[in-house]
Amino acid sequence: MSKLTPFHVAIPVYNLDEARKFYREVLGCPEGRSSDQWTDFNLYGHQFVIHLKPRPEGGSQHHTNAVDGHDVPVPHYGVVLEWYAWHELEARLRAKGIHFIIEPGIRFAGKPGEQATMFFLDPSGNALEFKAFKDIGQLFAI
Repeated sequence: MSKLTPFHVAIPVYNLDEARKFYREVLGCPEGRSSDQWTDFNLYGHQFVIHLKPRPEGGSQHHTNAVDGHDVPVPHYGVVLEWYAWHELEARLRAKGIHFIIEPGIRFAGKPGEQATMFFLDPSGNALEFKAFKDIGQLFAI
C-alpha cells in the first residue's frame, strides 16, 4: 500500500459541547480550530470535524445491513487501527462505560479480511466502527 494521506470528514452533532467532550475525553482526540458552530479534531491523524445541527423532529432511525451475523449501522465511520491500538481503545472505552451496539470481537474469523471490530454511538447517535487487522494486507481481501 502506498503512503496514505489524511482524510477529512464532517458529521452533524446535536450538542456541540457534549460531542466535543466525547471526542476529546473518550476517544482522546486532540482538538483543533473551532467556532460556535463546529470543531476540528485530530482523529488518529485525520481531520475530523463536528458541525452543530438541530435535532430533527421525531429523532432518527439508523438503517442497518446484515454483515457476518450482525446488524451493521449505515452510515458509520471510524479508523483502521494497529492491532495493539485497537485493543487499547477497546479497554479505554470499556473503562469509560461506553455501550457497544456491536460488541468488540473478530469478524470473518479464518476467512479473507479477518478483523477485530467494534461499534458504538457518539452522544448524537452517530455510529462509529473501529477495526484492526493482524495482517493489514487483508484490508481489501476478497
